[in-house]
Amino acid sequence: MHRQAEKALLDCAAALRAGGVVAYPTEAVFGLGCDPHDRTAFDRLFALKQRPPTQGVLLIGADFEQIAPYIDLARTPADALARARATWPGPHTWIFPRAADVPAWIAGGHAGIALRVTAHPPAAELCRAFGGAVVSTSANRHGEPPARTAEEVRASFGDALAAILKAATGGLERPTPIRDAISGENLRS
Repeated sequence: MHRQAEKALLDCAAALRAGGVVAYPTEAVFGLGCDPHDRTAFDRLFALKQRPPTQGVLLIGADFEQIAPYIDLARTPADALARARATWPGPHTWIFPRAADVPAWIAGGHAGIALRVTAHPPAAELCRAFGGAVVSTSANRHGEPPARTAEEVRASFGDALAAILKAATGGLERPTPIRDAISGENLRS
């Protein structure tokens, strides 16, 4: 990674730690992210998206260790965990029973929590630089198409974001599929 890209990555991670909302490329679209444990940042993210907080968000991590604390492992059968882990890192989001200490605002009105170990280098590097899982929701206002470039993010949100990580998306046509880890049910193809 060259110096300018490394500085941009570190600036985004610092913005997350400072309570900011950032945009970054994911496998298919740009995502908006914040520290999942910072309620003020989380509320700011939902205000930017003009989205009801009852919808919840998913979290991404660079590795399983970053997302494991969010899973109620006692309520997750070993085969369900193995099924999800076999697809990670990769463009697969799974819904798990959420751990008791996970803030309710992350899941919105849902009982579970949506998690992904991303294989997309810029997103994974952001999680590593931040030091943990990051909120990942599409970079768009509610009901509008998600941004696919940093320029589209800037056009939609102007200077309202703390930082934008300028890099390419992973090239997928559609956002990652979402499946229930326990039942295997496909919730978004």
